[in-house]
Amino acid sequence: MWQPKVIMQNGELIPFAEARVHPLSLAVAYATTVFEGIRAYHNKASEQLALFRLDEHLQRLAIGMKVMRFDQIYAAEYLRHCLFRLIRANQPDDDVYIRLLVYVEAVGLMATTGPVGFTAAAMPRERPKHADTGMSLGTSSWHRLSDNASPPRVKCTANYQNGRLAQLQAKGDGYDGALMLTSRGKVSEAPIACLFLVRSGRLITPGKSSDILESITRDTIVTLYREMTGQRAEERDVDRSELYFADEAFLCGTGQEILPVTSIDRLPVGNGRIGPLTSTLRQRYFEVVRGITTDHPEWRIEVPAQVPGSSELVKQLA
Repeated sequence: MWQPKVIMQNGELIPFAEARVHPLSLAVAYATTVFEGIRAYHNKASEQLALFRLDEHLQRLAIGMKVMRFDQIYAAEYLRHCLFRLIRANQPDDDVYIRLLVYVEAVGLMATTGPVGFTAAAMPRERPKHADTGMSLGTSSWHRLSDNASPPRVKCTANYQNGRLAQLQAKGDGYDGALMLTSRGKVSEAPIACLFLVRSGRLITPGKSSDILESITRDTIVTLYREMTGQRAEERDVDRSELYFADEAFLCGTGQEILPVTSIDRLPVGNGRIGPLTSTLRQRYFEVVRGITTDHPEWRIEVPAQVPGSSELVKQLA
């Protein structure tokens, strides 16, 4: 597996181990950071790398910067070029996972809004542990953050402490992961992934008012399902007890891709095995993200083979 050589901070490539943020910066002291996880998939037939739904990720990042009232919002075209440089400088020979973080890097007061900096890292990412076996989830006693408290549709690091508490509880209780409920008692999502259920062949997912992240992978699944079946996924409130009536369930996210769920609260989902619709959707998903099909070319942005400014530091480190 390839290893990262360099990382980018504020547009400059530096050795991976030398990245630094001041420990008293607002990014550390008050979690004033928004971020995106982005994948570039390697197509073995063409030997090309393509970033999946990059424009949508950068749009969501810009909205996060606006909601967090940063005094600078990076232009999408600039960040796109930076990611191209970063990927090519690391010389990957397989899939790439990118973590792009934008934050207030100043030392200051809670309401300080700048100066703003960013870090982008390109790394390999192993296949999720439960991809082939399915995972067990436990419903957490920790409620999902509400929109009027700390809006989960903003992908900021501060929100993930809420999910971390739920995940630690689930691990301590013997589950592979957690499911979270809203303050109204409706199903929301997992700490780092959205939830889908299947009942009588119909795809169901908690609606956007269920305190979920407006997930790009979720939108991809909803779109592919509609194209495959001619039916729309049901985006609506989901009661906790409905989890136990499901025939299938899975989680989805950029990092997790599609993860089957085979039990919830120690009750089997359906027959306790990975379901047929989950398997079909997962196969279709990978065909699209890897460019095995020509469908949805607008979702794939190829990384240019040569990017100005991408090779100088690699030559120095060689």
